[in-house]
Amino acid sequence: MEELKKLTVSTNPHIRDENSVNKIMWNVVLALVPAVIAGVYFFKIKALVVILVSVIAAVLTEIAIQKLRKQKITVKDGSAVLTGLLLALVLSPIVPWWIPFIGSIFAIAIGKQIFGGLGHNIFNPALAGRAFLVISWPAIMTTWLLVDGTTGATPLGLLKLGGVNTGYLQLFLGNIGGCVGETSAIALLIGAAFLFYKKIIDWRIPAAYLGTVLIIALIFGKDPMFHLLAGGLLIGAFFMATDYVTSPITKNGKLIFGFGCGLITMILRLFSGYPEGVMFSILLMNAANPLIERFTRPMPFGSKKINKKKEAEKKEEKKDEKPKGPEVGLLDEKGNKKKLEVYGQKGEPIKKEEIIKPK
Repeated sequence: MEELKKLTVSTNPHIRDENSVNKIMWNVVLALVPAVIAGVYFFKIKALVVILVSVIAAVLTEIAIQKLRKQKITVKDGSAVLTGLLLALVLSPIVPWWIPFIGSIFAIAIGKQIFGGLGHNIFNPALAGRAFLVISWPAIMTTWLLVDGTTGATPLGLLKLGGVNTGYLQLFLGNIGGCVGETSAIALLIGAAFLFYKKIIDWRIPAAYLGTVLIIALIFGKDPMFHLLAGGLLIGAFFMATDYVTSPITKNGKLIFGFGCGLITMILRLFSGYPEGVMFSILLMNAANPLIERFTRPMPFGSKKINKKKEAEKKEEKKDEKPKGPEVGLLDEKGNKKKLEVYGQKGEPIKKEEIIKPK
C-alpha cells in the first residue's frame, strides 16, 4: 500500500525528453554562431548592424504583442532571438537598417503571433519576413556586397546571367557575394554538425533535400557540388526546413517534405528567371505540411488498415445478392414469378411449386 501511494497518475505523453523549448532554441542560436562570425569577418560592421537590428526588433515586437494580448512574456525561450537572427543571416549586408527592422516586425507579428504564437504558425517566420521584403523592395533585396567592398552578383546570379562558375574553395570558405550568413559552407556545416550531435534535428529532411538537389543537378548535366554549396541551400536545409512547427513529424513525411523542397528549389534555379529557390520552396512545402502529415500518419498500435476499395466492393456485392429461401426471384416463360421446391435434409419436398402472379 505504501508503494501504491507513491504512484502519480497523469495525462499523456508519458515518455518525455530532456530537451525543452528554451534549450532547443538556444542550441540552434549557438549553432548559428559560426555563420555569424563568418558573416561579420567577411562583411565587417555592415553585417553586425543588420544582425543587431534584426534581433532587437524581433524581441521588442514579441514583447509588445504579448503585452497587448496580456500574455506571459516568453522572449527568454529564445524563439524571437532565433527568428531575428535567421532573418538577418538571409539578408544582404548592405541593406539599410530599416529593412531588417521592418522584416523582423513582419516575421514576428504576421508570421508568428497572428497565428497564436510559437507552435501555431504555419510558415517559417524568418522566411515569411524575407518573402515580404523581397516582394516589397526587390531592388534593395537583390543588391549584394562582395568581400572587396564592391557590389556584384552572387555565385548563382553569375551562373544564371553570365554562365560564370565560382570555385569550390571560395564557396566552402565564404569569401563571395551573398547574404550575411549563407556564404560560408564550412561555418554552416559546423553548426549543422552541432545540431546533429545534440539531436536537435533529424537527418531525413536535410538528406532528402540535399539528395534531391544533387540528383536533379546530375540529371540535367549541372555541377551538383556547386548547387549544394551555393546560395542558401545549406542554411535552408539544416536550419529552416527542419523547423519543428512548420515541418512534418512523421518519418515518411520528413522525406517527402525534403524531396519537395529540393524539387522546387531546382525547378526555380534551372527554369525560372530567379537564380535562387530555397526560400520559396520551403514556404510552399510549409503550406503542404498538414496534407503531408495527414497521408503519412502512422496507424495506432494493434489497428488494421482498411482497404476502402475492397470495402466498397463488399457493399456492392451485398446489394446485388438475391433473396434466400423459397422465393428466389426466378421467372417462368410467361414472366411470372415462381416459387421453387425446397427439400429437407432427407430429400422430402417442403413445399410444392406454385405460380405467383406478379403485382
